[in-house]
Amino acid sequence: MDVICQAKSGMGKTAVFVLSSLQQIEPSPGQVLALVLCHTRELAYQICHEFERFSTYLPDIKVAVFYGGVNIKVHKDLLKNECPHIVVGTPGRILALTRDKDLSLKNVRHFILDECDKMLESLDMRRDVQEIFKMTPHDKQVMMFSATLSKEIRPVCKKFMQDPMEIYVDDEAKLTLHGLVQHYIKLGELEKNRKLNDLLDALDFNQVVIFVKSVSRAAELNKLLVECNFPSICIHSGMSQEERLTRYKGFKEGHKRILVATDLVGRGIDIERVNIVINYDMPDSADTYLHRVGRAGRFGTKGLAITFVSSASDSGVLNQVQERFEVDIKELPEQIDTSTYSMFLLMPSICF
Repeated sequence: MDVICQAKSGMGKTAVFVLSSLQQIEPSPGQVLALVLCHTRELAYQICHEFERFSTYLPDIKVAVFYGGVNIKVHKDLLKNECPHIVVGTPGRILALTRDKDLSLKNVRHFILDECDKMLESLDMRRDVQEIFKMTPHDKQVMMFSATLSKEIRPVCKKFMQDPMEIYVDDEAKLTLHGLVQHYIKLGELEKNRKLNDLLDALDFNQVVIFVKSVSRAAELNKLLVECNFPSICIHSGMSQEERLTRYKGFKEGHKRILVATDLVGRGIDIERVNIVINYDMPDSADTYLHRVGRAGRFGTKGLAITFVSSASDSGVLNQVQERFEVDIKELPEQIDTSTYSMFLLMPSICF
């Protein structure tokens, strides 16, 4: 049946659609049977990796990922010579491959949208998703997932579905994570760098993600941290796809302990060692805040989120977060108990 599901960050939504579709697929040569769409290349790469990981003992099933920034001829050749049964990708590249008749969706049995609200709120992306959707059979399973599904976006999701099962794990007010300690710091814009340096010196972190509001700020802040001898790296949309993926993989594997990023990695990205998130710049909405801080404290582990508040509009977003998600975010105390956010043991990847 069709499924629409909201559950908080780090609860295992990816595992739900990966395992359920792998369970149902009966591979046929040259047929794409499942299509997963998501909004960023990094997330597409991560989801493809999860399909590969969970299909270790299903040798007949082939998975491939398609996104922009890679020569399209490489993707066309792969589809021609070794057609996958499961395709993961971003809408732009998937649409280009279908329009050129290199990717046939006529046998798709499972159509999945991850971070569906993000994909359907943007009219351009929604248009691409709709066009791709029309190329798939009428008789298929549609599944949509996100940590945030506003009452406005739910009817849009349902237009793609037939009498879907709706699963809301906790109501919206409870969407913040249990193991996540959240604080804010009021300070001026010019005080941010000094405060950030002090925090990175004082806090006990495995890995930390620092969110900023623009590409230029990501590059500048990362440069500053490197000059101060912090093990920092940055990811933003101004980089080539190859560079972005190399850096993402390097951080995920623990080669660097600090990541400065834009909202490119604010949703869905799962890096198990991250126990601290810092909002150097306040996000533009309560939803974005929830997704950002959800990079820490995942799967019941402990985490710490610290947000810099430097303007009246910043305070407004923080108030929205507290009202909407019924969470009390207090000012950062002089001393913070390490045991409330530190994961003393690095959790190994779960093996099945």
